[in-house]
Amino acid sequence: MHWGKRLAISVAVLLTALTALNAPAASSARPDRVRVDSGWLQGAEAADYRLFQGIPYAAAPVGDLRWRSPQPPANWSGVRDATTPGPRCAQLASPQGNKGSTAEDCLFLNVTVPRGGAARKAVFVWLHGGGFTEEAGSDYDARRLAVSGDVVVVTVNYRLGIFGLLAYPGLAGSGGFALEDQQAALRWVRRNISRFGGDPGNVTLAGESAGGKSVCGHLASPSAAGLFQRVILMSAPCTGTVPAGAMFPGLPAFPQWMPTSQREPDGQRVAADLGCADMTCLRHRLSTEKLLTKHHEFISPTFGNAVLPQDPAAAIAGGTTHEVAVVSGITKNEMSYTATIFYDLVGKPVTGPQYESLLTTAFGEHADRVARRYPLSRFVSPSQAWAAVTTDVVFACPTAKRDKDLGAWSYEFAEPSPPVPGLTFPPGAPHASDLPHLFPGYDERQSAVSQRMIDYWTTFTRTGKPADQRVWPRHPATIALTSAAGNPARVDFTAAHQCAFWDTVAQVRR
Repeated sequence: MHWGKRLAISVAVLLTALTALNAPAASSARPDRVRVDSGWLQGAEAADYRLFQGIPYAAAPVGDLRWRSPQPPANWSGVRDATTPGPRCAQLASPQGNKGSTAEDCLFLNVTVPRGGAARKAVFVWLHGGGFTEEAGSDYDARRLAVSGDVVVVTVNYRLGIFGLLAYPGLAGSGGFALEDQQAALRWVRRNISRFGGDPGNVTLAGESAGGKSVCGHLASPSAAGLFQRVILMSAPCTGTVPAGAMFPGLPAFPQWMPTSQREPDGQRVAADLGCADMTCLRHRLSTEKLLTKHHEFISPTFGNAVLPQDPAAAIAGGTTHEVAVVSGITKNEMSYTATIFYDLVGKPVTGPQYESLLTTAFGEHADRVARRYPLSRFVSPSQAWAAVTTDVVFACPTAKRDKDLGAWSYEFAEPSPPVPGLTFPPGAPHASDLPHLFPGYDERQSAVSQRMIDYWTTFTRTGKPADQRVWPRHPATIALTSAAGNPARVDFTAAHQCAFWDTVAQVRR
């Protein structure tokens, strides 16, 4: 980054911090009351934390504001109740237990503040996962993370699916409203977090899965400059191409990021399917429920718009992202998750012949090479073999290259999950199996790996380093996060995930 631009950003952050220092914080008589720039909040307090939920960080994106950049929230008079979460952004219920919602007025965040400790606390902002189609910030109980690590934790809702990612010709912000929402939340943090005892100049942006991919987007977004000082990428599919059928059955191959211009015809098609020929119709004549019938048509932000002018994968490879410290990693058996939900748990585990067919669909003329590298004889079942292939090609090897480009502290979460009834193989450490350890229930007995994760994540948030160099050196070293006693073991990550092999396949395929 040019030194002049960096200086301008530093001055802006300093002025924001000075303004925040002069603003009134929580009432000394009522620590559960805080004044933010839109009005007073009434939260809840306990012996070791304060919790404020359902705080609007932007105006309701409804009516004429549907598919527009987030606008400032309206001021309120009196004291606003902040003891319950705001509504989840519009989404469908799922067989896996996701709660559905028809709320478009959903741009809320939650703030968890530990009592005692540092006077000005580092800030951990969490972007939830869920494939850009489900979940909410309030799904994550941040009390243990905040109290154990002495950090202020902010969890964020953002528009999902068709509401947050619609690409349509001539639409300002096309394909990027979810990322714009997240940046609006980060600007709210910069303006207001000092009122809660947080340091607006010491912000870590973290996310898992879709949330982690969002963080990659912000690393490449010019408008995100100065909004955070560190990032944590958890199971973040930011780079590479996903082979056909790898994410779920029948899905064609796709790059992690697509140009907005390539997705806008899909927006026109979806609008026509819904009986609309223009944005006026889409904004004012269609119910939330009607739009939800097309919710999964849009499952990733696009680039080539105001919030994301360039492909984040190219920005990472070219070294043009924001210069911030990075922690990054995956779970050891990421794609056991998809093999579980799309095959085994619906009573249709992958068979030997089907495994061969999946490889042919995904890798074409190179399928035999992949089959020899991942022979069925090495695995408990064909489902496990397919999970290993897709874990390595979709998550592990792109992550290893990205971590090298970013100079990250790299990890692999390797704590095995309990056996799953109906599964033809041990799940290992599948996608999202690390989340209950980072966000354990406040009253639950804490596991050893949970305490380790929280210690590393919050030490990084406070200091910019997750641990002493002797315990956790930067890439190419990768540590294994498990419950084993002592310092974490080092793993030969690229060898374990066959990355040299996948480099040759990628070169042939190009």
